[in-house]
Amino acid sequence: MKKLFAGCLLALLVATASSAQQSKTQVVMLGTGTPNADPDKSGPAVAVVINDVSYVVDAGPGVVRRAAAAARNGVKGSSVEKLRRLFLTHLHSDHTVGLPDFIFTPAVLERDAPLEIYGPPGTKRMTDLILKAFSEDINLRLKGLEPAKPRGYDVWTQDVKPGVIYKDANVTVKAFAVNHGSWKHAYGYRFESADRVIVISGDCAPSESIIEACNGCDVLVHEVYSTTGFARRPPEWQRYHSNFHTSSKELAEIAAKAKPKLLVLYHQLLWGATKEQLLEEIGKGYSGKVAFGNDLDVY
Repeated sequence: MKKLFAGCLLALLVATASSAQQSKTQVVMLGTGTPNADPDKSGPAVAVVINDVSYVVDAGPGVVRRAAAAARNGVKGSSVEKLRRLFLTHLHSDHTVGLPDFIFTPAVLERDAPLEIYGPPGTKRMTDLILKAFSEDINLRLKGLEPAKPRGYDVWTQDVKPGVIYKDANVTVKAFAVNHGSWKHAYGYRFESADRVIVISGDCAPSESIIEACNGCDVLVHEVYSTTGFARRPPEWQRYHSNFHTSSKELAEIAAKAKPKLLVLYHQLLWGATKEQLLEEIGKGYSGKVAFGNDLDVY
């Protein structure tokens, strides 16, 4: 890859090697929901926060307000003006409908650095079209009476391929391909800091690449659906979900091979099953530590 954006270089200059060696890495569940309009769960979004710097994966609905709530709860790196790095797993609407919010709300609230966005092919086109749609708003905010920091409205977007896609003094980020039904390009991400390795699945059917990417990682954040609830779904939805998502039974098999120190469930499709039933389903095939992720949980 020709370059990993000037922002990466800037981060390297600002952060020191000594701070990287003393890094503190948190996994913050900004949104654990699905396309279902559950008022208790925002859309999929996970922040990996290292030395009070936030690296966000996906931009489901509600992502910015959940970040603000996390900051209010003490996660300094998730304050809105610090939302400067975003990694998209794929372009399904429930993972991207918060993208305009992620671009513009922090800019209005005095983000003073460009936003960097990385994602599969199609990410740059989506971002460019959003910027075009909001061009009148941008023009008025920058050239009208409202105080503004122009750099906060700069957006640098890059379509990426599997491999190392980002690196600064805090973290190395690797994208890897996952199987998400008929999507040509869907990624998971591996974050390597000085003290932890975090792997985030995004949406996917069972993918061997998850096992390879985790390989004893500290935290594996993985989507899941309940086999109990699945049995009650109509045949056409069973066909869809079995090709696009991972069942509790399948996830137990993946985790048993990947061996994460902690498995965190998100994007949980229950269809009438309970949290306890889902955990029990996974426990039948996996004896490791499992957490049912809720919005604003921190690991």
